Amino acid sequence: MSVFKKIVNSFKYEPKKQYNFALTTDEEKESNITYEEEIKEDKPTVKNVYSNLGENLKYIKTKFNTLINSDIVVREFNVYAKNNKYSAFIVYIDGLTDTQMISDFVIKPLMIRNNANTFNPNNNTNNNTNNNNNNNLPKATTSIDKKKYPIVHIKKKNSSFNLCDYIFNFLLPQNDVKKTKDFSELVSGINSGNCALFIDTINYGFDIDVKSFQQRSVNVPNNEIVIKGPQEAFVENLRTNTSLIRRSVNNENLVIENLEVGKLSKTKCAVCYMKDIANNDLVAEVKYRISNLELDSLLSSGELEQLIEENSHFGIPKLLSTERPDKCTKALFQGRVIVIVNGTPYAIITPATFVDFISSPEDTNLKPQFANFLKIIRILALFLTLLLPGLWIAITNFHQELIPTELLFSIIASRENVPFPVIFEVLIMEISFELIREASLRVPSAIGSTIGIVGALVLGDAAVSANIISPLLIIVIAITGIASFAIPDFSFGFHIRIMRFAFIIFGYIAGLLGIALGLFIYIAILCSLKSFGVPYMVPFAPVINFSGSKYFVPFAYKQEKRPDYLNTKRPVTQAEISMKWKKTGEE
Repeated sequence: MSVFKKIVNSFKYEPKKQYNFALTTDEEKESNITYEEEIKEDKPTVKNVYSNLGENLKYIKTKFNTLINSDIVVREFNVYAKNNKYSAFIVYIDGLTDTQMISDFVIKPLMIRNNANTFNPNNNTNNNTNNNNNNNLPKATTSIDKKKYPIVHIKKKNSSFNLCDYIFNFLLPQNDVKKTKDFSELVSGINSGNCALFIDTINYGFDIDVKSFQQRSVNVPNNEIVIKGPQEAFVENLRTNTSLIRRSVNNENLVIENLEVGKLSKTKCAVCYMKDIANNDLVAEVKYRISNLELDSLLSSGELEQLIEENSHFGIPKLLSTERPDKCTKALFQGRVIVIVNGTPYAIITPATFVDFISSPEDTNLKPQFANFLKIIRILALFLTLLLPGLWIAITNFHQELIPTELLFSIIASRENVPFPVIFEVLIMEISFELIREASLRVPSAIGSTIGIVGALVLGDAAVSANIISPLLIIVIAITGIASFAIPDFSFGFHIRIMRFAFIIFGYIAGLLGIALGLFIYIAILCSLKSFGVPYMVPFAPVINFSGSKYFVPFAYKQEKRPDYLNTKRPVTQAEISMKWKKTGEE
């Protein structure tokens, strides 16, 4: 035992007690602040807008590094309010804003003299002018009944006025304007494409929505293609994605809450749910996990998916990712929660079960007979992708008696000149197929078909001719590869492709017994998983009421209940007799 400890300790790293290094400067010390210390320092400091315009201008220029940033625009000008002049400036990012909108709805109403900003009711000149104009008007010929319409004398209000409210209510015609004292809110608005307005003597800033940047238009889905169904997909803009969902849901009970993730990036995430359907505990759990993420940046929904899901050591996806608004709409009406991340054309559906990953959005658009046939095909494809290479190795190595005699002779004859064991053949072909798949995704689309032709025909035929691979094994690998494309969800298909190598090893070690043992362990792992408190293998393990939770698609008039495991506020989706016309016709 002591010898073993000495061997282990010889590989251990022991830091030195004394180092020869130069003392760091104060600037280097500030740059070496740890993440936890930086969070502690930033949390208590809340900067408010100053009433002095010079201080605000200095803070903004320092915050955005205007001396070296070429796209930060600071425009200084004078504001006229009730015929009084005030200094002001606006700041925005060129390329994220609509400059014409800034000119028409921000600068012109504030800077150019007009009746709105020069009128002062306490000005005697204006009153005299108005009186003279009134004297020139023709007098009324009809008399007014003073008893019926008594004359009311209006008292003049105090001449003092609130400049902030006056500008907010009268001089900014833009539809979305917010006034705030917090500098962080204004800076966040500028970074997202808004324009910030600061005026002298006012300790408020105006956050004006003038966003206008280039974005991809709504297009057809690329990865979740359906023949019969909607042909719209999400884009990278958060508001466009939420509008697609709201237009499809068309109900006022749809709630879309915004949360920010990332200390530096401040990425906006939208949590969507149906207020009258979704379980409150599920909604609270989703918001709790997203709100309690301490990290610098969040750039995609894939990162968020890893950060909010439970134990993912085995690589089994427990959250459903989709680019289809219609799939999200169906999930919302079931009582699930949708999370959309700004900058990513994918939404996250929570919770997700095993059945969801082998279902397609097209299932509800087809007749049950057609949809269930496709579901059987997917189950078959799942087993072929997971087990076929391992079964081939197990049968050819350990259980030749299961093979018909003629087929066995054919297998022996095809492998007569192959110098490698069957496990080596299978691994070569599997890795080659994965290389071809990855190369076809990365190369330009113009030569993508060439990669497939070279990999499938040239390399395969050359390998058989060189007696490196047996012809029957190529058929097995080809069927396995084609079956892997029939799995609807990309993440789950990736997981099955990786697990296939584990079953290849199990089949090589112990034959069918090893595969059976591997299946037992794999199913046990699946049954132990949960997605936001929902068992992963529901409704099969644990067995629950199958109403609304079936794998196979029932007829439309029998879809009366929502999934039981979601524990929704409204478990019933339609009346027991939904086709009233049919019942009335029979009577």
